[in-house]
Amino acid sequence: MQIVVVGGGASGFMAAITAAEQNPDAKIVILEKNKTVLNKVRVSGGGRCNVTHNPSDLRFFIKNYPRGEKLLRKLLHHFDAKATVNWFENKGVKLKTESDGRMFPVTDSSQTIIECMVRTARNLNIEIRTGISVRSFTRVTNGEQKGFSIQLDEEEKIYADKLLIATGGYPKASGFDWLQMHNHTIVNPLPSLFTFNTPENYLLPLAGVSVQEALVKISGTKHEWQGPLLITHWGFSGPAVLKLSAWGARDLAEKDYNFTCKISWLPQMNEQQVREFLLGEKIKTPKQQIASHSRLGIPARLWKAFVSQAEIPDELRWSDATNKALNRLTELMTNSQFDVKGKTTFKEEFVTCGGISLSDIDHETLESKSVPGLYFSGEVLDVDGITGGFNFQNAWTTGYIAGKNMASYSALSAIASK
Repeated sequence: MQIVVVGGGASGFMAAITAAEQNPDAKIVILEKNKTVLNKVRVSGGGRCNVTHNPSDLRFFIKNYPRGEKLLRKLLHHFDAKATVNWFENKGVKLKTESDGRMFPVTDSSQTIIECMVRTARNLNIEIRTGISVRSFTRVTNGEQKGFSIQLDEEEKIYADKLLIATGGYPKASGFDWLQMHNHTIVNPLPSLFTFNTPENYLLPLAGVSVQEALVKISGTKHEWQGPLLITHWGFSGPAVLKLSAWGARDLAEKDYNFTCKISWLPQMNEQQVREFLLGEKIKTPKQQIASHSRLGIPARLWKAFVSQAEIPDELRWSDATNKALNRLTELMTNSQFDVKGKTTFKEEFVTCGGISLSDIDHETLESKSVPGLYFSGEVLDVDGITGGFNFQNAWTTGYIAGKNMASYSALSAIASK
């Protein structure tokens, strides 16, 4: 039996390795269009590779997937984050957990993961071909079995008994044309995990300043997220914004990425509590200049920006502050509003929502319902997670499930596929 995997990324490698371990007699080929493999692994996590997220109760873990929760609820029972950790440790790669739950190799180098995957694949005699693009494929009969004729570059064709598509997401629906012709529904792909551009934002000079907890909301929707927030040269980033962009991906696309976001920089306090605190400072520190010392844990530079935006002079003392001025300051810290005009891809980590409709695949095996022997795994499916290792976990899980089921080829399954 020959298994062909289209896509030399995380999910494709996991599928190929799993299939080879399950069926040592199978000939397995990975086809990658780029000159190098595992490119997203290489750049993820700032070059450290955020392999997965600290294993937790399945009910909580799957809540980190804006799309695909139902599918992963089933699949993670067979290969979850704990299984991922064990898988890598069994191959000599130890992972560590950081304070926010993200897990990285102890070497803090994505090259460790790449070398592990490539070494394991080669030890299993998996053929890795790079710089190879797949133009199309068709169902064919090869003796008593049905398989696939795969058209490559330069008129080359190869045969596969089982075929896995693990190409990752495409930025445009046209990228799926070669799959749509096989009667698969394509959910329109859209960007997910992006930062907000706010060109008229008075905080832009504070690029690099961050807060540990902020509540970010999208006006006119129910979308909101609380977490770390980073001010950038172009607007806002950090986990709160990235996770919000994932959950709101489709709604924000409909708005053409022009909307208003509201930020509470003190989510643990309501507006009245903040106002009362500021009024109390008039009594506690009447002679101190308001701009000179930050309050409520707000970073000093951010505090000064709020004070300036509230039209409070640098030299004004607390005792001389009017209620109107303190109300403006309260509003800025609890309900800042910024006009978002566009988005920016988060570093080199391109993530999309959309792809092959989950209604078109078997949720137990990841095999196509319309094309027997054809499987899908990874981001080519309409599954995506928020930042923090969840997208890689989707890659490992779906790759493992697809690889295991492809390897279970038998005479009975060949007859059944006719």
